[in-house]
Amino acid sequence: MIHPHTELAFINEEVGHGVVATKFIPAGTITWVLDKLDRTFTPKQFEKMNDLYKEILETYSFRNSSGNLVLCWDHGRFVNHSFKSNCLSTAYDFEIAIRDIHPGEQLTDDYGYLNISTPFKAANEGTQRKMVFPNDLEKYYPVWDKQLKANFSKIPTVDQPLSSLISKKVQAEIDEVLADRKPLASILELYYKSK
Repeated sequence: MIHPHTELAFINEEVGHGVVATKFIPAGTITWVLDKLDRTFTPKQFEKMNDLYKEILETYSFRNSSGNLVLCWDHGRFVNHSFKSNCLSTAYDFEIAIRDIHPGEQLTDDYGYLNISTPFKAANEGTQRKMVFPNDLEKYYPVWDKQLKANFSKIPTVDQPLSSLISKKVQAEIDEVLADRKPLASILELYYKSK
């Protein structure tokens, strides 16, 4: 489930629609949580599908560490790619804001950590990276881990409208990390290496 202070909006002709903040969302806020309404499809289920369904899943889903396709039921599936993303996935089935997100600003992910199946050229944002590759997690996880570590400690300091969707088990893991009794799990745990 995507953060409730967001809405679907038309961005431009190049990217189409995206998810924008309707209120200020501070760094450390949980912006998305895998919930019970999200659908998961195994690679075998995907292969048996009609081509129209395959195209929808290739466009609007991401692959988890098991290679399953996850389709968000709400407008979370419209979060666009950015090499300067303001949200970041964690190994705990949720994403957090890694910087403050202002009203009217898009919530973005770097698709490099979403286990894409095919490389693509992204919009030029003035960054060194111009392409997104299926193995970007292997290359960039140290950078993303550093960004997560810098913002994970903010989780208990900001309003968390999605906290009720975090399982007790995951909350216990978060508490262990925040108390320095357990290391923060690397985003590399999300990597799916296709065969």
